[in-house]
Amino acid sequence: MSAAKVSAETGCGTRVHCLPLVVRQRFLVFMSSLPMIFRAITLAALLVVHGLVGHGLAHAGPLPANAGFAPKLIIYLARGPANSCGPGCDHWIAVEGTVDHGAAARIARFLRAVKDKDRPIYFHSPGGVVEPAYEIGRLLRSRKVVARVGRTIATGCASGTQVDDACLKLKTSGAEVEAEISTYHAMCNSACSYLFLGATTREVAPDAALAVHSSKLTLVVRGHPPPAVVADFRAKSIAKADRERASFIQAMGISRDLNDLIKTVKFENLHVLARPELYRFGIDTRTMAETDWTLDSATRPYIRKIVFAKKNDGASFRMMEWRLFCESKDRARLMFVREFDKDTAGMRSVVLMAGSEKPVTFGAIPVQIGAYEAWNGTIGVGAMKSMLAASHLQIGEGTLMPDGKTNQEILDIGTTGLEPAWSRLFESCPAAPSYEKPVLATTPGLTVPGLTMPGRSAPNLTTPNLTKAPSP
Repeated sequence: MSAAKVSAETGCGTRVHCLPLVVRQRFLVFMSSLPMIFRAITLAALLVVHGLVGHGLAHAGPLPANAGFAPKLIIYLARGPANSCGPGCDHWIAVEGTVDHGAAARIARFLRAVKDKDRPIYFHSPGGVVEPAYEIGRLLRSRKVVARVGRTIATGCASGTQVDDACLKLKTSGAEVEAEISTYHAMCNSACSYLFLGATTREVAPDAALAVHSSKLTLVVRGHPPPAVVADFRAKSIAKADRERASFIQAMGISRDLNDLIKTVKFENLHVLARPELYRFGIDTRTMAETDWTLDSATRPYIRKIVFAKKNDGASFRMMEWRLFCESKDRARLMFVREFDKDTAGMRSVVLMAGSEKPVTFGAIPVQIGAYEAWNGTIGVGAMKSMLAASHLQIGEGTLMPDGKTNQEILDIGTTGLEPAWSRLFESCPAAPSYEKPVLATTPGLTVPGLTMPGRSAPNLTTPNLTKAPSP
């Protein structure tokens, strides 16, 4: 009788496997009866909303093809421009690629040599093997790490790729790498999420993804054991894997609801954790999460910022996005998109304040598309200079109530990344026509009475010429 042996492995080929997630949504809007300018604004708003959908929204879908990642997990030191990794931070640790069997020993050896324990760690990984992921997570917890999801883009690598042989050689050379950070489409999926949970401080940007799913169990059978033996071994192995995962999640101080969710997501799919889930599970407990201002080199370049702000109901978050376009050398346009509050009635208004400058008043009639509404405002040189110089901006949202009073809410947002992004965007600005007299576009008679920023009035803003942002 031949010997029989059954062993179990779970995941990425042989362990946990996770791949990049692409989320697409389509909208159909009938605009044939709208005036031309309104249709143009509506189309622009539609593009903004299209870009918003998918950022942090819960989604379970099939795994697309894996590409753009190193075959093994790599770790290296990186440095970038001032405030690259937050206010006063320009040095960080990058961890990227597929979690492999030897990853834990490699990460431990690297971190032992790093004296600066205040460096945040940025993760960008499709997942990989579970057991070393748990080990790395526990190691990071012992070091009280600050973790974020973000792609480290080495400036010394060829354009368009970060995983070719030459670039991987640079990243693994042991030298600190000149780089930039991008959270846009960054991910920490599957086994990577266990690394991430090990950190004591965890931050997932609104345009990044943390995704989970169940492990895959692979049985290696030698000989011809009875089917009942194989089935029993499989059941015991799955039960053991579930216990290990539940124990790890509990030890990291994360709600067991996360483990319950993971068990419902098949290995073939991924579930991107929505912002309320990140908060409720205790993964990212910030009441407001925001991206830096970043330049998007689209057909028509623009600067983008996304914010998730917790609502007063204690359970949900509200999504907002700003897009800054340069219309000409003397005028910019700022578009503001937010989730529509169905419970709010009455005329609404939005203004933006930067320092002591007079506020920018957005158009009084927003374009509503599904669950979103888009606002439009023109910015001249005075407002632009104030925005570039300010450490934060204030967004005032007001609603005229039936009793004639204005219900006002103020939101502070950061300006990190705005100045360098504007300097690059300004280079592509077209010249202003000689006959054009730049003024702030407003709709007379449609502003909401009583909406002012604290201690300031809210008159219209008219300014002459935009200028390039001052060199740092």
